[in-house]
Amino acid sequence: MSQSKDTKAGLTNAESSVDTDSGIGQVSEVRNESGFHRTFTPRQIHVISLGGQIGAGLFISTGKNLSNGGPGSLFLGFALVCTCVWAVLNTVSEMTIAFPTSGNYIEYADRFVDPALSFAGGFSMCLGWIAVIASEATFFNVLVRYWAQDSVHEAVWLTIFLVLMFVIFSLPNRVFGWFEYGTSILKILVLIIFIIVGVALVFGAGPAGTVHHGENWHDGQAFLNGFKGFGNSVLLAILAIGDNTFTGFLAGESKSPRFSVAHAVFLIPIRVSVFYLVSVALIGILISPSNENLLGGSGVAASPFVIAINQAGIKGLPDFLNVAIVFAVAAIAAESFFIASRILQSMAQQGLIPAQVAKVDSRGRPRVALGITGALAITLTYINLSAEGITVFNWLSQIASTGYFMVWLVIAITSFRFRAALKAQNDPLFTETYAWKCAIWPLPPIWLLTCCSFFIGTSFYLALYPIGSNTPTAEYFFQYMFGTILIVFTALGYKLIYRTKIRNPLEVDLQTGRRPLGVEEIKALDDYKNMPRWRKFVSFVQLW
Repeated sequence: MSQSKDTKAGLTNAESSVDTDSGIGQVSEVRNESGFHRTFTPRQIHVISLGGQIGAGLFISTGKNLSNGGPGSLFLGFALVCTCVWAVLNTVSEMTIAFPTSGNYIEYADRFVDPALSFAGGFSMCLGWIAVIASEATFFNVLVRYWAQDSVHEAVWLTIFLVLMFVIFSLPNRVFGWFEYGTSILKILVLIIFIIVGVALVFGAGPAGTVHHGENWHDGQAFLNGFKGFGNSVLLAILAIGDNTFTGFLAGESKSPRFSVAHAVFLIPIRVSVFYLVSVALIGILISPSNENLLGGSGVAASPFVIAINQAGIKGLPDFLNVAIVFAVAAIAAESFFIASRILQSMAQQGLIPAQVAKVDSRGRPRVALGITGALAITLTYINLSAEGITVFNWLSQIASTGYFMVWLVIAITSFRFRAALKAQNDPLFTETYAWKCAIWPLPPIWLLTCCSFFIGTSFYLALYPIGSNTPTAEYFFQYMFGTILIVFTALGYKLIYRTKIRNPLEVDLQTGRRPLGVEEIKALDDYKNMPRWRKFVSFVQLW
């Protein structure tokens, strides 16, 4: 494998032409150096930043979260992870806006830190996202069996799910963009409906409804299993919320990265704070941690959203929610498919894996990377047929959640090295017109380092002493620590084999892939800046 780093994903100065008819700060639809097309519009990325990565982690796995930790641990776990989302977006977006590439933090780790860190982060995160595809397939099976029960073998549902993924990615990227756009709107509407209905249920709405007085927070139910319950809730919250770097990967194929990513940095923390925290607070009030239908309990596994409405005796709405959640699950799997393939393509273009994987066809699709992603997704998905679904879910969720916070750690380290390179070379990046800079740096990366250290320690503790057991076992140890062990050993192995060196800040490439704003793009941003406040507010909440 080549170690040449002369070619990077991104846009050259010559490619920063502007199409003033296409929107605020929008560049024309041409290929970038990776061969991808800039097909994602600011409106698509705006809506995806609102509804993206809302999936089965919130709609279903909060049930397992509630049953293991209680409503108090559920809420606090989500609150802690929400602060990490704010930190990671403020940290990575400085680099994303300056160097909008489809490899995102994988390329930045190579460029600013060490190729070994890039390889380890890319390899483990690619596996993590593929694990998400398989876990979403497991959720899909659970959701469909809500209606079908056991009348159809689960292999049929898993196959249908995978076929849907292959259909989406056999079509132009534009189709994927509109699919994510439509499902994001659906998820936003579903959460708004649930929040409104949930508040009504608290006050006893529904034919069989009862007024809730916080009974689930009494008699020791608020914080079940002590620190173990809280730690497990945090790790599951990471899975539910995700790393939220999806818009960063879209930036490399975006028509307007400066406008789209800056909007996402503002919108995503608000989205996760409002939608997630309000939803889990309502779940904690409406559903007892001992409810037999929660994932991880006995009986038919189902969404806590559906359970809450069923308890009130409301007919029809649970079926509507289940349909919506099915689409949400498919959307998250498609996002995971997209990111995993882009990580592989970026690693190949950087020379970290064979160059053949970097090939992109005339429609802007990395076919080889998509094929590898699909093959691994099929393998992990059908493993579900050889074991209990909940066991497979536990393993896949731990791989994914560990991958998320280990990537946050990589992003934090990369941010410090990025700033060091700018300072060492006296680069004027942050003085350029409409440059985007984190106003409170270095607080976000410091917070990420602190939280990720806590997450690693929590994973290690739960690996030794899992819920329901005080005796360490090899199974639980590797279940909780596999992701951490993977990224550490792949980084060390790559470094030893290829003798890579930590990048010298004075020699870091700060030009390749950098995309300065064009004259017309600056004019478009000037126009946006001069808009009345109410117009700007509308642009943040508008879904069309």
